[in-house]
Amino acid sequence: MAVAGPAVAATGVYNRPATARTPDFAVEPGWPQRLPHDWLLGQVGGLFVDRHDHVWVYNRARTMTNEEAGLEDAVSGKPGPKGVPVNGLSFERPYGPAADCCKAAPAVLEFNAQGKLLRSWGGPSDPGFIGGKCKAEDGCIWPASEHGIYVDDKDNVWISGNAVAPRAGASRVSTPWDTNTAGGDGFVLKFDMDGNFKMRIGGTPSGPDSNDIKGGIGGTPLLYRATDMVVDPRTNRLYISDGYGNRHVLIVDADTGRYIGHFGAYGNNPVDDAAAEAAGPWIDDYARGNRKPAFFRPPVHCVKIAADGKVYVCDRGNNRVQVFDSNSAALGKPCRNPAGTPGQCGYLTEQFISEHTNTSIPGTTVSVNFSTDKAQSCLYVGDNSNMTIYILDRRTLQELGRLGRNGRMAGDFHWLHQVATDSLGNIYTAEVDTGKRIQKFVRSGRLGCSGPGNMKVGGPAADTTALSR
Repeated sequence: MAVAGPAVAATGVYNRPATARTPDFAVEPGWPQRLPHDWLLGQVGGLFVDRHDHVWVYNRARTMTNEEAGLEDAVSGKPGPKGVPVNGLSFERPYGPAADCCKAAPAVLEFNAQGKLLRSWGGPSDPGFIGGKCKAEDGCIWPASEHGIYVDDKDNVWISGNAVAPRAGASRVSTPWDTNTAGGDGFVLKFDMDGNFKMRIGGTPSGPDSNDIKGGIGGTPLLYRATDMVVDPRTNRLYISDGYGNRHVLIVDADTGRYIGHFGAYGNNPVDDAAAEAAGPWIDDYARGNRKPAFFRPPVHCVKIAADGKVYVCDRGNNRVQVFDSNSAALGKPCRNPAGTPGQCGYLTEQFISEHTNTSIPGTTVSVNFSTDKAQSCLYVGDNSNMTIYILDRRTLQELGRLGRNGRMAGDFHWLHQVATDSLGNIYTAEVDTGKRIQKFVRSGRLGCSGPGNMKVGGPAADTTALSR
């Protein structure tokens, strides 16, 4: 697909060595199309492109401001603490709607490649969904904070949540749209494409336990604030990055949810939660010269599987991506590899991503995805602190270029959270900032990556405004 003109000049690939070759991209203004029913998105926790090239968006209605939810009227029979009528977000509505726009969209939305809304369902902003398609007696508890979404090759839709459990003796601020009030979001849910509930894995824990194997519903493992999911179609194993509280990747059967294995950094199992908690933030290790922490630092923010069986894990708290071999019999089994030796415990290699970064937003690596050439030769790594996508050579993990910068214009990012690709090699992104934005970057030129790149990933970009053309 040919892309040219001002959009490429403003939003193309930059910081690319002269000898490197990557796809080119340009943001598509006006994507997606305007939502119906005066709907707006909340923060976008999850985004995924399925096998039909449909884009699934998973947003947080409960992050909308009073002005954004101006058309959300009072909830009948549920006055606020002052006795005044309130809407689902607990904004006072004594005189009805507060403004001419807008309402909260359902949590899950499906778009086609042209940005047309095809389907929507889920969450407390979808009237009748909770207690209807999602019944507590069936095991369906909607997360208190929406995070990751994934659609497998059988068209099952998986979602996760990342709300923390209230501290002992405390409770969450009560709103009419409260969902999980029993504890932390320690589960993932499985639905069909129309939002019919199929299965829950996990429960509502009070805190992390990275080595739990059957504390959830039906003897499934108990998660804690899980972030991302992927099914290996060769084995029907579901890999879950878990997460903001736990410090591992969990492996379960995708049909039953039953435990198969789990692993932490370098393939270590069991996971030493206590040592990881005591170690403090990554920047302390970095300053001491300890560049091989033997544990994931939360949040363990993504998990993806390439066609060759390599498993990529976003160890966001440690500013790195680690790579594992799903074909290794040792992966997920009891195994010790504290020194991070490649070839042990299913561990292969790692790459630090802008390793010096130390911001109030923890870590850099929020999401990864692959180019769609046969070799999947490009690895796209989203950085939530430096607000860019690094284009790496998947073979060497060296930087070949970048896409996007910190900003508010089309093609810029602020709190970049998800990176996904379709079969044509286009890139889709989602943000969890107040802008609550999803964007499409149209690919042009080559599908894959080649050529020598930068040895370190991150650091100041070259001082140039000459982007790809």
